[in-house]
Amino acid sequence: MRSKEYDAAYFTLLRAQEEQQDLMRYRDFLEAEQDRLDAFSEETRRGTDALPRRIRRPVESTSRQLLEAVGRRRLVILDERRRVDDRIAAAEAFVAECQVEVDQLRG
Repeated sequence: MRSKEYDAAYFTLLRAQEEQQDLMRYRDFLEAEQDRLDAFSEETRRGTDALPRRIRRPVESTSRQLLEAVGRRRLVILDERRRVDDRIAAAEAFVAECQVEVDQLRG
């Protein structure tokens, strides 16, 4: 028969593992999002450059605003990417700590 203490430790371990996996998926998302934003920005610039000069002006004004907004989002993504590896490392350490506790309570 398992103790309540063991059950609590075991479920804490499961939640910690889930958090670690979520952070790893988040890191993958951030990398893909940065690539997507970079590609979108480049395609927007290339598309605008391909237009005749006299037609380009009205498009450039909205393109500039669009690219500024994309740039702001890109800064957020870059900031998150700088921090996510530390968060994953902390989550891994917590999973290991939880695993030790579960093993001690089991044994």
